[in-house]
Amino acid sequence: MEGAIKDYNEMFHTNYSTDSDKFQNYYKDVSLRMKNKELDLLIVVNMFLTGFDATTLNTLWVDKNLKMHGLIQAFSRTNRILNSIKTFGNIVCFRNLQKRVDTAISLFGDKNAGGIVLMKGFKDYYYGYEGIDGKQMPGYADMMEELKEKFPLSEPQIVGEQNQKDFISLFGAILRMRNLLSSFDEFVGKELITEYDLRDYLSRYQDLHDEWKRKREQGESTDIIDDIVFEVELIKQIEINIDYILMLVKKYHDTHCEDNEMLITITKAIDASPELRSKKELIENFIAGINDVEDVMKEWHDYVAEKREEELVQIIKEEKLKEPETRKFLENAFRDGEIKTAGTDIDKLMPPVSRFGGRNRAVKKQGVIDKLKLFFEKFFGVGGSFTTEKPKFFNYADAMTQQSVLMVAEDSATHGTKKDAE
Repeated sequence: MEGAIKDYNEMFHTNYSTDSDKFQNYYKDVSLRMKNKELDLLIVVNMFLTGFDATTLNTLWVDKNLKMHGLIQAFSRTNRILNSIKTFGNIVCFRNLQKRVDTAISLFGDKNAGGIVLMKGFKDYYYGYEGIDGKQMPGYADMMEELKEKFPLSEPQIVGEQNQKDFISLFGAILRMRNLLSSFDEFVGKELITEYDLRDYLSRYQDLHDEWKRKREQGESTDIIDDIVFEVELIKQIEINIDYILMLVKKYHDTHCEDNEMLITITKAIDASPELRSKKELIENFIAGINDVEDVMKEWHDYVAEKREEELVQIIKEEKLKEPETRKFLENAFRDGEIKTAGTDIDKLMPPVSRFGGRNRAVKKQGVIDKLKLFFEKFFGVGGSFTTEKPKFFNYADAMTQQSVLMVAEDSATHGTKKDAE
C-alpha cells in the first residue's frame, strides 16, 4: 500500500500517506480522479469494489473468487448508465464464476432476474428474441430490412411528418442496437450496410435533426415533434473526423480536382457528422482553392491557422474585447474542449461598462458568448493547437490600428445617438 501511495504522489504531485487522516483524503482524491476520467486503469484488492459510484466506469476485470453480496456490489460498479452510449457495463472474468453469479442474482433478485440483469447473446440481439412479457423483440437484421424497404436511399428525401418520425424512430433504434452489438466480436462483417450507405442515412438523420430543432425554436411544437428523440451521442460515436475528410480531399486533389463523385462523397461525409457540420463552410472554401497546392495536409493547417486568426481579430474588433484576455480564454477553451460561460471569465474579456450602455450589458455579454461559441465550434478539432502567440503571417498590428480608429468612431457615434435619444 505504501508503495502504491508513493507512486500516486509522484504521478499527481500529492502528499498522501497511510496515516488515518491523509489516507481518507487519498481515497477521496482517487475517487474524484476516477469520476473525472483522470485515471484510465485502477488496480484494487478490496477498495472501490463496493460503495463507489462513477458513471464513467465501463469495464471491470475480475481475478478474484467473489460471491454473494460482494459479487453483486462489485459487478454493480459498472452498471451506472452514463448516456445513450454507455447503457451497460462490461465484466471480464478470469475465474469461473458463472454458478456464483446465478446464485447471487437469484438470491438478491428472483429466479428470473438473470434475464434482466445480464445481457443476452449476440444472436438474440441480431435476430430478435422473446421478452419476459412474451413480446417479440425485433433484432438488428429485422430493423435493417425494414429501413431499406421503407426508406430506400434511391428516394431523394423522406416526405411527410409521420414518415419522418417513423424514420427517426427506426434509425435511432438501429443506432442503439449497433452500439450494443459493437461489444460482440461476431458483429464484425455483419453490419448489413456499407459505410457509404450508412453515411447517407446519417446525413438524412442529421438533416431532420436540424429541421425539427428549428421547428421547436420557432414555436412549431406539436405532440409529434415533442415526442421525437434524436440519438445525437450515438451519431458522434460513428467516427467521421477531419482526418478522414482530409484523406478524401487529398484523393480529390490527386484527380486534378476533376472527380465530382469524390466531391459528393466529401459533402455527404461532412453532413453525416454533427461535429463537422459547423465546419462545412471552412472545408468547402479550402477545397475550392487547392488546385495549385502541393501538400494538402500542410496547406490545410496553414489555412486553418490563418482563417482562425482572421475571425478572432474580427470578433475582438467588433465586440471591442480585451485582446490578451480573449486569447487566453480561448486557449483554455481549446485545451479543455469547451467554452465555459459560468462565472466571471466572460466579463473579464469585455470592455468597461459605458455610462450610456450599462443597461444592455447582459445582451452584450450574450452576444459575445454566442460569437465565441460559434468560433469554437468552427475551429475546434480541425488541426493545430490554439495558443496566445500571434501567427507570423498575420499583420496583427495593422488590424488593431484599424480597430482603434473604428472604435473611436463607433464610440462617438453611438454615445451621441444615445444621448440625443435620451
